[in-house]
Amino acid sequence: MRVLIILLSLIFSLSFSQNRELSIIPQPKKLIKNEGFFILNPSTLVSAEANTFEIDYLIKSIQNQTGQILNVKKKSKSTQIIFNKNKTLAENAYQIDINKNRIIIESSSSKGQFYAIQSLLQLIPFEKKKEIKIPCLTIYDEPTFAWRGVHLDVGRHFFDTAFIKKYIDFLATYKMNTFHWHLTEDQGWRIEIKKYPLLTEIGSKRKGTMVGHYVDQTYNDIPYGGFYTQEEIKDIVAYAAQRHITIVPEIEMPGHSLAALAAYPNLACTDGPFEVAKGWGVFEDVFCPKEETFTFLEDVLAEVMTLFPSTYIHIGGDECPKTRWKKCVHCQALIKKEGLNDEYELQSYFIKRIEKFLNKNGRKLIGWDEILEGGLAPNAAVMSWQGESGGIEAAKKGHYVVMTPGSHCYFDHYQGEPKNEPIAIGGFTTLEKVYQYQPIPKELNAAEAKFVMGAQANLWTEYMPTKAQVEYMLFPRLLALSEVVWGTAKPDAFQAFQAKVIEHFKRFDQQKINYSRSIFGVTLSPNIKENQLFIALKSLDPKNIKYTLDGSTPNAKSMSYTEPLLIEKNATLQAAYFENDQILSQVTMQNFYVNLATAKKVSLLNEPHKNYAIGGATALVDGMKGDTKRYGRDWLGFLGKNFETIVDLNDEITIRKIQLGFLENKGSWIHFPVEVNVFSSNDGENFQKILTMSSQEVIKNNGQIMAEWQPFKARFVKVEAKFLDKIPAGLPGAGNKSWVFVDEIQIE
Repeated sequence: MRVLIILLSLIFSLSFSQNRELSIIPQPKKLIKNEGFFILNPSTLVSAEANTFEIDYLIKSIQNQTGQILNVKKKSKSTQIIFNKNKTLAENAYQIDINKNRIIIESSSSKGQFYAIQSLLQLIPFEKKKEIKIPCLTIYDEPTFAWRGVHLDVGRHFFDTAFIKKYIDFLATYKMNTFHWHLTEDQGWRIEIKKYPLLTEIGSKRKGTMVGHYVDQTYNDIPYGGFYTQEEIKDIVAYAAQRHITIVPEIEMPGHSLAALAAYPNLACTDGPFEVAKGWGVFEDVFCPKEETFTFLEDVLAEVMTLFPSTYIHIGGDECPKTRWKKCVHCQALIKKEGLNDEYELQSYFIKRIEKFLNKNGRKLIGWDEILEGGLAPNAAVMSWQGESGGIEAAKKGHYVVMTPGSHCYFDHYQGEPKNEPIAIGGFTTLEKVYQYQPIPKELNAAEAKFVMGAQANLWTEYMPTKAQVEYMLFPRLLALSEVVWGTAKPDAFQAFQAKVIEHFKRFDQQKINYSRSIFGVTLSPNIKENQLFIALKSLDPKNIKYTLDGSTPNAKSMSYTEPLLIEKNATLQAAYFENDQILSQVTMQNFYVNLATAKKVSLLNEPHKNYAIGGATALVDGMKGDTKRYGRDWLGFLGKNFETIVDLNDEITIRKIQLGFLENKGSWIHFPVEVNVFSSNDGENFQKILTMSSQEVIKNNGQIMAEWQPFKARFVKVEAKFLDKIPAGLPGAGNKSWVFVDEIQIE
């Protein structure tokens, strides 16, 4: 792979490789290239009034990167790296002026100074040399957004303190300033609470862990556990603070609380017994809103606040089934006593009580966008993950918002061709998609937009059991988000950004960071024109793609990609990226199933959820069947909506058979439809039902609708699949509307 990096660097040498300053990420607000170089060598002196953390950080980092040990002394004529105080600059701003003789860094605060150091370090390669050339340039820079965040879930999989510090260093390198630490989950309670020792004695351990994908429903019986002591947390908080990163802790409530209930079952609506969850998903047993529960949570939060000085405390608030509350005598009495309308308002009551406690102690509450349900707490901030609608609603009401929609900011999604990637939860969030994100929605006016604090990436670790896998999912997408929240990402400049990322790959190699190389892989982009299916192949440099259509592995003598491929019959495409006749990527394989519906005009009566809408309606007729374990690209997802589509076959033709695929993943609230109806028409207006299939028949066929009948003629085929209006008790998400996932209509 190192050969690949060298070759790819050569491709961009004219524009980028000779100008390392253009590889600063995030891109500075203003950067002017000047002539010449500053020469860094062991005799270079750093001027500072005192050896602050920032100065020590710079000295140690330069030593790590180059082997050079620089000396520090008070300002004099002999110093070459000079730090000046400039009170006219904003707290987060900095200036760098590099000429042949000196490097002058100006800032008004240690924070701005630290950000300047990060930019300077990116100009210095990881090379053990006595002389390092640093290009002459001038930078003025400051961030656009106040919240530049990255999250890590340590509940599903636990990571030691050394890795948490390493993770914080990753964020610091790219000028992120918020680490959202997800500390409690159904699968493990990870923070020591001295008043409630059973939280870690019992709640931090589980008897085994789900392995493979959720759909497999397989588990091991290997005991798993881990937690952070309060001393360890204090050390990590201090470590982050030195790097100007605020840690926002998350203590989940009222849902995702099974680990706590296993330790203290008296906090539930039922007597249990409870066990720390081995598998993923959403569980019905949640905190019961009774006085002893609030006493417990206030005690927990009191200890949390002594450890974390952050303004915001995250309380989760997401995915809280109401099943237990509906049957709980106490909950129903509380609803009546407080004059609440339903269990959703009971959740709002719960959140508002917690907010009052936090506000009383000088802190603010932030939670996932479900805290909007039943009415938002007066001073709460919202983290909008289910798309942007929750954030938009909150901002319009004058509440602060952090945008973290699953469509662009969930780094547990696939980032490359799903068939070539390690198993992930689903979704398809490429480096380019992250880079194109705009945190301020168009629906907000200027006054409302001021409530958008920024954006955040989320790493949920169900499918990240190792540190290496966390790094793989974080990099290089972290780089794209850092530029988005710094405010310098330009969606039409992705190619230039991608070139900078390649420069950073060399730095990752030097630091032994495990990162995804998916940008080198070949991805497929279907396009339909005049009832013909064309497949565009994308990679770093498409002209270097070799492909076959007969299922054979491509080699240096295979066909070179020049233009979108016309698919007219069943085929097995294999494609890969080559340099100098050497294959430098994984082989992408895709089967195409061409039938009467392929490339025909198709329309949707209901739009799919934006997180699962890649390709739109054409995804149903692009000849590519969805993978039931890697549903990152080919599937359309509908939340609480019926799936309804009409395929125009262009002419009245004889129809004998229809096939259609549905997906089930109950842990993610994805269910087979309760009923599927197929209709035919000759005019597109008057439809006749030709097939009804019950949920039992769908289940029996494992989601595959395959029906044959006596041949008849029709031009239009309509398919309707009804969603499950209420997920049954005992299943994740009980009481909520379900998802319907559908793919590829085949008509013969």
